[in-house]
This record gives sequence, C-alpha cells and structure tokens, in this order.
Amino acid sequence: MEWRCRLQNLTAQQSRAARALLNWSRVRLGARSNVSEDTIREFENGHRIPGPGSLTRIRQALEAAGVVFTSGAPSLTNLSEGEAGIIGSNEM
Repeated sequence: MEWRCRLQNLTAQQSRAARALLNWSRVRLGARSNVSEDTIREFENGHRIPGPGSLTRIRQALEAAGVVFTSGAPSLTNLSEGEAGIIGSNEM
C-alpha cells in the first residue's frame, strides 16, 4: 500500500521538469489541473506541499499531456514539438 501511495507522489522538481518538457507556464498547468498558479509556484519553490487532491490533479494533467513518470534515472525521449517525454525520479 505504501509503495502505491509513493508512486502517486509528485515532487517539485518533477513538476518543474514536466512543465519545461511541455513548455508550459504555471498558468497553463493551473488551468489544466484546476490548481491555482500560486499553489503551483509555492509548491515548485519549496514553500508548501499542496493537498493530495491538488497533487493528483497536477500529476494527471501532466500525464494527460504525455509526460511519463518512471522510477529510474531521469531521462528524456528524443522530442519533436508536442511529443511526450519521460521524467524519472529515484524518490518515487
């Protein structure tokens, strides 16, 4: 059970990397996830951890756009405009 919960976690670093991969602003991620830009900024800057529902919506918005989170070392696919990428983390 704990393993599954940890897989659903999203770190601030992963959020920033995923946004960069998609070339999304915090405003765009906020609109796609229904989470405020302020919450995303404070999360990514390490000032707060959003509630589980907000983290889930952020992650789901990124995954719906094609981002893939793995438990391996960080890696990216060879991207063309609009293609999906992979973000890894040993913290997951």
